Amino acid sequence: MNTTIDIVYEPPMPDEYNELRVIAGLSARDKAGAVIALTNSIFNITLRQSNELIGMGRIIGDGGCFYQIVDIAVDPTHQGKGLGKLIMFEIMKYLDRNAFKDSYVSLIAEVPADRLYKKFGFEYTQPKSVGMYKRY
Repeated sequence: MNTTIDIVYEPPMPDEYNELRVIAGLSARDKAGAVIALTNSIFNITLRQSNELIGMGRIIGDGGCFYQIVDIAVDPTHQGKGLGKLIMFEIMKYLDRNAFKDSYVSLIAEVPADRLYKKFGFEYTQPKSVGMYKRY
């Protein structure tokens, strides 16, 4: 059995993207929307074992002033092995090399994942600001 984990800097396929989102406790996205979203990512990281998607993360945004970290997900059978930390390390490495001075990097953290993001220097925006969203 192959236990090697491959780090790939390409987006996942839309179907496997949605499958991983669902098993990791996130909601599925419209497939047509996912095709566009994955193609337009600034940065992608996928973790694969025997070519199976077991982890992922993306950066989206304008590539100049604003970046948002999204889709951090690890297959539950592989959680607790530091893979979320590995994904964030690779994302932060990309940002450290490519983000412009005074760029704003944001993310929406679900509890208890906020503990992971704090390790990478992310802070809560409250009380100065709060996250807001509108879903269609």
